[in-house]
Amino acid sequence: MTLEVSGLTHRYGSKTAVEDVSFSLADGEIVGLLGPSGCGKTTIVQAIAGHLRPAAGRIWLRGEDVTRQPPERRRVSVVFQEPTLYPHMTVGENVAYGLEAREIERSRIDELVETHLELISLASRRDAYPAELSGGQKRRVELARALAPEPDVLLLDEPLSALDRSLREELRRAIGHIQRETGVTTLFVTHDQADAMALADRLVVMNEGAIAGVDTPRALYGSPPTPFVASFLGRSNAVEATVVEPEPLVLAVGEQTLTLPEARSDRPAGASVSCHVRPADLTLAESDGTDTAPTLSGAVSHVTDRGSRYDVSVTLPTDETVVVERQAEPPPLGTTVTVRVPAAKVTRFGTDTAGK
Repeated sequence: MTLEVSGLTHRYGSKTAVEDVSFSLADGEIVGLLGPSGCGKTTIVQAIAGHLRPAAGRIWLRGEDVTRQPPERRRVSVVFQEPTLYPHMTVGENVAYGLEAREIERSRIDELVETHLELISLASRRDAYPAELSGGQKRRVELARALAPEPDVLLLDEPLSALDRSLREELRRAIGHIQRETGVTTLFVTHDQADAMALADRLVVMNEGAIAGVDTPRALYGSPPTPFVASFLGRSNAVEATVVEPEPLVLAVGEQTLTLPEARSDRPAGASVSCHVRPADLTLAESDGTDTAPTLSGAVSHVTDRGSRYDVSVTLPTDETVVVERQAEPPPLGTTVTVRVPAAKVTRFGTDTAGK
């Protein structure tokens, strides 16, 4: 492994920032460290970069324990959330800055600068100053500066957060291209699920200082391991239910029953479970009493036109609301509808349930 984080724990006074966090990055992999503000992402970045000594745990780079080594002894580069280009230096000088402290010949520095400016498609702006660049160009120069020393690990700490939508998507594509071209092992830190899912080979999802799930974006989205991952990684409807029969599984949602013929539960009859299902996996139709698929009935309480689809909110008799994505014209408000619930798409959570 190129990077291994083992049992990382840190506190600021009495407040725990991260608790027993462990994960690894393989050579050439791009991993997304994803979670809401305050979940510990920045503490992890600072520990890996060497700007913070953790209270417990170890950081390994290419098999070497670097936990107590200073930043300059680690082959780690960081692109921070806030712009860090030196305004009095040209683009070329900014990219060369991290190389000049090393014992590298001037001709080699010039070669590395040229190579990395070509990589970010800004070779023609080598003599420009940061004030002459757009926001996206500045971010790309920061990438080139971070990559020029050829680090073992590149840390991207919320590099897209201050950009508007179109520029964000453009730079996201650029980061993906640059990472593929260089093959640099990358930890991409973000609170934005779209950015993480678009870029990462795997995700490490954080919540309140601990890891809530680790897997590929598709696996975590389709089979979330916790209610937090289900709700944070994409939209999810949550419905509270009670086990009526554990096998085959029959659930009660208020006065309605939801039968999942291929599923079973380790929880006994009478136990409470939380059921999560994605809006895109639900369909609806006006109720006619003949539908034999797992269904719930309710009334259309709200419709949001998203342009490419409608989000149809259906309020159940329990006063819980589920959202159904629909391409066709939605039923009028107040219409009683049947919500078809595909059994294979329902993820269940409980204190002693198998999950799905």
